Amino acid sequence: MGQPTRAAAPLVGIIANPVSARDIRRVIANANSLQLADRVNIVLRLLAALAACGVGRVLMMPDREGLRVMLARHLSRRHGPDAALPAVDYLDMPVTASVDDTLLAARRMAEAGVAAIIVLGGDGTHRAVVRECGAVPIAGLSTGTNNAFPEMREPTVTGLAAGLFASGRVPAARALLWNKRLDIAIRDGDGGLRRDIALVDAVISHEHFIGARALWKPDTLAAIYAAYADPEAIGLSSIAGLLQPIGRREAGGLAIELGTHDDCAFVLQAPIAPGLLCPVPVAGWRRLEHGHPAPVRQRSGIVALDGERELAFGAHDEVTITLHEQAFRSLDVSACMRYAADAGLMRGTVQA
Repeated sequence: MGQPTRAAAPLVGIIANPVSARDIRRVIANANSLQLADRVNIVLRLLAALAACGVGRVLMMPDREGLRVMLARHLSRRHGPDAALPAVDYLDMPVTASVDDTLLAARRMAEAGVAAIIVLGGDGTHRAVVRECGAVPIAGLSTGTNNAFPEMREPTVTGLAAGLFASGRVPAARALLWNKRLDIAIRDGDGGLRRDIALVDAVISHEHFIGARALWKPDTLAAIYAAYADPEAIGLSSIAGLLQPIGRREAGGLAIELGTHDDCAFVLQAPIAPGLLCPVPVAGWRRLEHGHPAPVRQRSGIVALDGERELAFGAHDEVTITLHEQAFRSLDVSACMRYAADAGLMRGTVQA
């Protein structure tokens, strides 16, 4: 393999959500849940690929679901395929078994100077990492229920791309992509302000209580704001994708007003969860432009971010959603591997 172009020891972070893909949408849609042993195997494949690129140390988020314990059994063997894996250091942090773990881990990894963070989870996990990782690029692996943002890809290849970038073999100009983001702002009557983000979609619901976080009933929805619209997506963003496709790198987003079967323009059949297609009454839609706040018409309800209920608002609150382009960077695995092939980065000398 080619020699690294910088002397600093490469450091990569891994955030693996140990309980992604276990929400109610999996139950109602007859979808498989990723078991803990499967997540451990994914991490082991990542570690093997990172080691092949010269990454000798990895930072990981601790958990109390058993992932750390199962992974330690492999790392303690030090023979066979586990012999040359990188050292795994766990962040010294409290574990709450909530999204707060992901938020804190992303922040700590950025402070530690990781070159990239590999994320195992669905849209919600990736959103939490982006909230706190600052300028650190992420590499996503789909292990959640709704996976519009992370790609379905063999972890070994993602690990190779992350390792090649972290070790300086692939320059940032070739390795990284800019991504869009939705910024949600809720201003109350006293001037107080709450903010959050979404990577894929922000959905307005008629409901008034957070309750179970996963959102999946079309008759509770009032509007959908999508950063991009992929007609092959699963989840609420599929509604946008089947109305007017907008690419991840294409300018603009989409705002959709939903109605009832009595006052809609038409009914759209959309796959809002794996195996679950539902009729969605569409009243109208319009494009979102970069930097232009879109006011939410619904006077009270819930804002769901990337498929999960997060923010409640009332009649005296003003809710706006703003699309931002070039908001954060992610690893372009395809571009990294193409660069590696063209530059001969995976070639070695013939042993006598």
